Amino acid sequence: MSRPLVTIAVPTYNRAAFSLPQALRCALAQTYRDLEILVSDNCSTDDTEGVVRSFSDPRIRYVRHPENMGANNNFNYCIREARGEYFLLFHDDDLIDPDLIETCVSATRGHEPVGLVRTGTRLVDARGAILAEYPNRVGGLATTEFILGWFAGRTAMYLCSTLFNTKRLREVGGLKSKHDLFQDVGAEMRVAARFGRVDVPDVKASFRMHSNVMYPEAKIDQWCEDSLELLDVLRGLVPPDDRARVWTLGLRYFCDKMYLYASRLTSPAERLRTYWRIFGIFGYTYSPMHFLYSRNVRPLVMGVRRRVAEFALNR
Repeated sequence: MSRPLVTIAVPTYNRAAFSLPQALRCALAQTYRDLEILVSDNCSTDDTEGVVRSFSDPRIRYVRHPENMGANNNFNYCIREARGEYFLLFHDDDLIDPDLIETCVSATRGHEPVGLVRTGTRLVDARGAILAEYPNRVGGLATTEFILGWFAGRTAMYLCSTLFNTKRLREVGGLKSKHDLFQDVGAEMRVAARFGRVDVPDVKASFRMHSNVMYPEAKIDQWCEDSLELLDVLRGLVPPDDRARVWTLGLRYFCDKMYLYASRLTSPAERLRTYWRIFGIFGYTYSPMHFLYSRNVRPLVMGVRRRVAEFALNR
């Protein structure tokens, strides 16, 4: 079987001095060599073009847009322009292991045609230090259990660890959602449910967390709307008998995630007001009191119990 061309698309904007060079080095260091690296510059005002030109590899294809088209439009531009049979959307501040593409392409053997291949993901901070690792533990599960596995933390949904079949990604409409916030997960779920997936348990990519990201109330409202839109999509992807379970568990999952965003608000009054609005948006299924207990009180209680048990054993 011939080795398929793979497109690694790097949408970028003003990251020349920070992470773009490292992202390009990651792409060029892939052990799988049949690549094109599409750099889609969203009208950067820094030296992005100079940085890209400094890498004299013929596999790099650089496009500079005359005006900023918005991040998600840039993502979908990459999907439209990709020449590869498989496609990785590689954000310019994320990282991929040298054997990510090789591992994913090898995993498709015997599974063609396949909609996508997913690996595990690690979370790193701004300096690249590892914060957490999430092996991909949903291999072999049908769509319903795959979705519930995401809710339960058995897998993490990030683009840097997902290799799409380019044709199939286009067929589901690329990346789209009401506010372009959960558009990545929506695309992964649609492709996986319609065209199948292959799961690699090993961690092969790193998503960079920016600890200083805080959302205002209006942005959290948008996240809530995108959450409900995505949950409705997920409910439509599973058999009728599973829809109620996906909806119920999904409400709690997304409600908890929105509480986490709201917990970063600096004003206590604003934080409390947002908690209760989220509570209502998600049908009063999971109260902010439970969230606060599980995040703040329960770890303290469990710590005390552990120390008491250790003391009793050592007497």
